[in-house]
Amino acid sequence: MRFGVLGSLAVWTDTGREVAVPGVKVRALLADLLVHHGRAVPAETLIEDLWEGAPPAHAAGALQSKVAQLRRALELAEPGARALVETAPHGYRLRTEPSRVDAAHFGELAAQARYEEALALWRGPAFAEYAGAPFARAAAERLEEQRVTAFEGLAEQRVERGEHRALAGELPAMLAAHPLRERLHAARIRALYLDGRQAEALAAYREIRDRLAEELGVEPGPELAALHQAVLRQDPELAGPAEPPASGLPVPLTALVGRDAAAAEVGTLLRGHRLVTLTGPAGVGKSRLALEVAGAAEEVAWLVELADAGTGEDAAGLADRVAAVLGVRGEPVRALRTRRLLLVLDTVEHLTVPVSGLVKALLENAPGIRILATGREPLGIPGERMWQVPPLGPDEAVRLFRERVRDAVPGFRADDTEIAAVCRRLDRLPLAIELAAARVRTLGLREVAARLDDRFRLLGSGTRTLRAAFDWSWDLLDGRERAVLRRLSVCAGGFDLATAEAVAAGAGVAPKEVAGTVAALADRSLLSVDDAGPRRFGLLESVTAYARERLAEAGEAAEYAGRHARHFARLAEEADQHLRGPGQREWLRRLDAETANLRAALDRALERGDADFALRLCGSLGWYWFLRGRYREAHRSFGRGLDAGGGPRTGALVWRAALEAWERMPVEPVEPPGDLSPRERWLLGFARADGGDLPRAIHLVDDALKDFRRLGDRWGTAAALAVLGWESLRLGNLEAARRAGEEGLTLFREVGDRWGESRVLQLLGVLAEVDSDYDSAERLHRAGLASAEELQLWPLVVEEISQLGRVAALAGDFDRADALYERALRVARERSFHHGVVHARVGLGASARRRGRLDTAEEHLRAAEDAHRADGYRSGLAYVLAELGFVAELRGDAALARARHQESLTLARDADDPRAVALACEGLAGAASLEGAADEAARLLGEASAIRLLPPAERFDVDRIAAAINRTRS
Repeated sequence: MRFGVLGSLAVWTDTGREVAVPGVKVRALLADLLVHHGRAVPAETLIEDLWEGAPPAHAAGALQSKVAQLRRALELAEPGARALVETAPHGYRLRTEPSRVDAAHFGELAAQARYEEALALWRGPAFAEYAGAPFARAAAERLEEQRVTAFEGLAEQRVERGEHRALAGELPAMLAAHPLRERLHAARIRALYLDGRQAEALAAYREIRDRLAEELGVEPGPELAALHQAVLRQDPELAGPAEPPASGLPVPLTALVGRDAAAAEVGTLLRGHRLVTLTGPAGVGKSRLALEVAGAAEEVAWLVELADAGTGEDAAGLADRVAAVLGVRGEPVRALRTRRLLLVLDTVEHLTVPVSGLVKALLENAPGIRILATGREPLGIPGERMWQVPPLGPDEAVRLFRERVRDAVPGFRADDTEIAAVCRRLDRLPLAIELAAARVRTLGLREVAARLDDRFRLLGSGTRTLRAAFDWSWDLLDGRERAVLRRLSVCAGGFDLATAEAVAAGAGVAPKEVAGTVAALADRSLLSVDDAGPRRFGLLESVTAYARERLAEAGEAAEYAGRHARHFARLAEEADQHLRGPGQREWLRRLDAETANLRAALDRALERGDADFALRLCGSLGWYWFLRGRYREAHRSFGRGLDAGGGPRTGALVWRAALEAWERMPVEPVEPPGDLSPRERWLLGFARADGGDLPRAIHLVDDALKDFRRLGDRWGTAAALAVLGWESLRLGNLEAARRAGEEGLTLFREVGDRWGESRVLQLLGVLAEVDSDYDSAERLHRAGLASAEELQLWPLVVEEISQLGRVAALAGDFDRADALYERALRVARERSFHHGVVHARVGLGASARRRGRLDTAEEHLRAAEDAHRADGYRSGLAYVLAELGFVAELRGDAALARARHQESLTLARDADDPRAVALACEGLAGAASLEGAADEAARLLGEASAIRLLPPAERFDVDRIAAAINRTRS
């Protein structure tokens, strides 16, 4: 068992589950024992500390009772843990190893200069709720002093690691709390200096010098004074490592050569303008320069590569692409409204219209966003600053050539004049220079120069320069290498070896020859290699464009685009068979990696008018899109396929109707025509149940369940039981819900579906809440959360975190409830999960109301009300209006309370939601009681009670209103 005092008092089991320690005095007793680090504490001292000089009549007995409660709480959490609270001569002690207490562990880590790990243990002020208590004050102050000292150590380490830019921005907040810490000031001064801000560094020194003189009457210490002098003379010993690159960018494999001045100039432009576009001919190094500038930016930077996007990609497709890179759901403009980051849009010239629209919308609506674009021409947006990327200078071109040759040929020697002649003939374009340098290993410099005499006579500028370089590179390949390279150009977003073998084999290339050929092309830098996960290969932008032209010249474009599409259609079909079983995680990962290829296959099918193929591919991807929460992309894809005509349409129509229900789109529900399969009926019922259409949903799912049982479809049976279990719960039939949930859980575990397991665990957790079994509810919800997090099913993750918040609130731990709801809100916003944001805000609003924080409650609940009205979600709106009605009642506004509860009742009846009906009746009873209508209030409470019986933890409003009725009658 572990104990925490670096923040609010906390106890965890060895498995990480938080232990509830009930009672203010019992928690204070535990805090007091922890203050004494395992030493015995006399009973008299504990009595004095707990009752603050005013002990009860039988103080010794009262203390023994608190000790017994503490032991019981520990024992319930972990058998045998009651023995940790030992009876000592004349008192008690907590027997635990120092490493089991976060404060002691913090001290050990800090002593080893592992400051980052040490500070990560802190969750808030030491002994937060007891820091002002006499028994804990000294310990809390000592720990806080150690915390600041550790922060000073970490600040110095971060300066040494090159994180001076970020540190310079973070230190002022700490200095505001500790303005006289010279060590902190020294770290800030050095960070500012290393960031090139010498004047600010000197000003920072003057600030601490003057403060020390005014407040303490002393001069800065010798270390700070020496640092000041070093800054004045720009001492070389102050130099530190460069700032590390931003996390959203790939790590370049080689250093950028000859672009220091360009990178500095573009960086300055970017600090003064929110949109900078790098222009210039292909191969001039726009992309590489953009990465260098982005890596040195103050904001976190993210790269969106657009080279593999088709020229027909529309604004919606572009938005999906940006959202996928950033890991958000929905429209990027909405998702990024409050974010601060640098977005690098690489290669925009073939998507000028959609990119211009997206960039304009981002600049107008997301003030924290800066954009660095690359292309052969500017976007033409107001406020855009264009910067033309020039070829390398003569000396820089020679240096780049030498460095790249030496990477492959150690000890390479050549005259600068010879190298300069080659670079000059390549127009000093970095890409062409690197391609030429790569061939020196096999041909030698003089042979490269000789071939340039023959091959580059037609060199001009822009594309022709790059074409000549690639013609030369192409001539060095044998027939098999040329065939594989041009055929692989149909891939988008990279590929694995299995894809290469499926796509590139054909005339002149046997399947068994593909792997060796791919390796040879990678050695020649014509393919990139990504080893971050399972090995994948990719083609540079210019290589792809060149190879696709060669593919067309060979008359193979249609054939190999078809091979690519069929391969990924087979992959999607195979994945669909595994996404409901034990292979779920691996197949989700594989489809994630192939998103660009799958989109390309769909786009090409639609471009050639093959609606049948497009709809089959969408059908195979439907469940994947659902699990990943990509409802809008799925809806748009099915819609495009349906609009193209032809094909088996029923399944696609079912999916589109289901997606419209999940997203609560403002459209009239359309019944798909024809006979539906059991899974199609289940899917439609599942979606409409979530959308609030309970009667129709139950009919569809119940009908599907009968067929699933008849067919022996265990997954389908489990899925139908899960839906019916939730609907039984909503209708108040708890036993039916429990039976369905338990059978569904057994079946989902048999087939190995972690999504289904998580969804049913959530249902069983809610049923445990209804039974007031909060320990079981928490255990079930945490198990469901673990399954959802493992698969990165973010909608389920958010729902389970919110459910844990509800369990904490029902148990009376509103601080923990709010922390969980805030976590759910944060994850939902990061993933643009709209419904999760609303759910979390409802939880925060309900928690605030229970604590009497009515303004905060109304703020959250009104936001949820607006969202539900926009979505047309009747059950959700009914609940929120009931909560708002209670807020009005607690403020004494009977008329507003009645109006809100009456609307809630109407909505609940329209949605056929008996639990919501009961809640609205309870609210109307409160309004009636406030008006003095005790008989009406009693009648309404009786009606609510006849619909559902509330567990004790949920009777807060009912008991409060009943007491008010009794007061009125008396």
